[in-house]
Amino acid sequence: MSHYPDDFLWGVATAGHQNEGNNQHSDIWYLENIQPTLFSEPSGRACGAYERYESDLDQVAALGLNAFRFSIEWARIEPERGTVVGKELDHYEAVVDAALERGLAPLATFNHFASPHWFSAAGSWLAKDAAQRFAEQVDRVMQRVGDRLTAAVTINEPNLEQLLQAGGKLPPEAEQIKRQMLQAAAQAAGTDSYFASNVIPSNVQDDFQQAFTVAHRMAKSAIKARRADVPVGISIAIADERALPGGEARRDARRAAVYDHWLDVAREDDFIGVQNYEAFLHGPDGEVQLEGQRNGMGSVIDPGSLAGAVRYAHEVSGVPVLVTEHGIQIDDDSLRAQFIPQALAALEQQIAAGTPVLGYCHWTLMDNFEWIFGYRPKLGLLEVDRQTLERTPKPSAMAYARAVRQAQAKMAVTS
Repeated sequence: MSHYPDDFLWGVATAGHQNEGNNQHSDIWYLENIQPTLFSEPSGRACGAYERYESDLDQVAALGLNAFRFSIEWARIEPERGTVVGKELDHYEAVVDAALERGLAPLATFNHFASPHWFSAAGSWLAKDAAQRFAEQVDRVMQRVGDRLTAAVTINEPNLEQLLQAGGKLPPEAEQIKRQMLQAAAQAAGTDSYFASNVIPSNVQDDFQQAFTVAHRMAKSAIKARRADVPVGISIAIADERALPGGEARRDARRAAVYDHWLDVAREDDFIGVQNYEAFLHGPDGEVQLEGQRNGMGSVIDPGSLAGAVRYAHEVSGVPVLVTEHGIQIDDDSLRAQFIPQALAALEQQIAAGTPVLGYCHWTLMDNFEWIFGYRPKLGLLEVDRQTLERTPKPSAMAYARAVRQAQAKMAVTS
C-alpha cells in the first residue's frame, strides 16, 4: 500500500536567477560583475528559461509530475525603487497559468536569494524599511496571481550561511574574499554597505537572522491578507545531523546553531520547507567522517539523509513538511538515477511512521547557475548545452518519473 497522501505534490524546484538569465537589476548580478568577486563566473543568460518557460514546463509535465516550484524575481518587477514593471508581472502570471494548464501546481518562492540592486545598496535586509519593502513586493504579486498559487515560500534558505560555515563547506579564504567583494560593491554603488542574501559576512549573521524573521512574518501577513487559505512557509537548508554515543551534545549544538530558530518560527506557519543534501555524524570528539562514495560537495552519498532531516524538522516545528529541495551534486548521472528512488523509499517510510509530508520537489529541473560555483556543479535532471541551451533529459529524469509513476499507482490501488 501507499503511504503518500492522495494530494501529494510531486515536483521539481527551480529559481529565477539561476535559470532565467539576464537578471541585470539584481544584487547577485552586480556582485558577479564586481572585482574582486567570490563568484567563479557570471550568470549571463543562465539557461534562457525566461523565454523557454513553456517548453520547460512541457518537460516537467512529460515526467508525470504535478507541481512546479519557481521564484518570482523582485529585481525584474521593481528594477528601481518605486518603479514597478507591469510586463514582468504579466510574465510571472503567464508562468503560473502555463503551469496550471499542464496540471502543475504552482509553488511560488518570493525571494530565492536574489534581490534588487537598489535594495541591497540601501542596506539590504538590515535596512529599517526592508521588511516593509519586501511585503509590498509580495502584495503586488499576490494581487496578480495569488488566487492561483498552491503554496508560497517567503524566503529561501535564510540559514544557508550558518550551515556552510558549520559544515566547513567554504575554504578559509572565502570569508576574506566575500568581505572584499562587498566592500568593493558598496564603494562602486556609493553606499556605506552592500549585502546579498547568500553572501553574508560572519559578523552580521545574527542581525540577518533577526531581519529575515521580521521579513518572513510580514510577507506571510501580506500573503494571508490577499488569500487566507493558501499554505505559507519558509524553506531552510537542513542536513541530517546524527550522533554516535557521546556525540549527542555536539549534534544538538549544531542543530541549535543552524536550524532550531527557524523551526521555532515555523510553529506559526502552515508548513516548513526542508532542503536537504547531506548528513553529518557527530562523535564525542567532533565530526566523524561517514564511509562511502562522495558527491560533488564532498559528502557521502546518503539517500537516507532526507528522511532524517524531515523527521527532525517536523518534531521541532510541529507542522507538516514540504520538501522544497532535495538532490545530489554529481557528474555521474547514473548515481543520481540510483539515489532518487532510494531517497524516496526512505521518505515514504518516514511518512508511514507518522511524519506529515505535503510533497517533494527535486532540485533541480536542469543543470544551472549554482551561485558562487558557477556552472560547474551538476544537479539537474536535464543536461543543458551551454552553447545552444538545448535541454536533454538524463537517465535520472526517467528514474524520477518511474518512481513517481510507481508511487501514484500504489496510491490509486490504496484509495
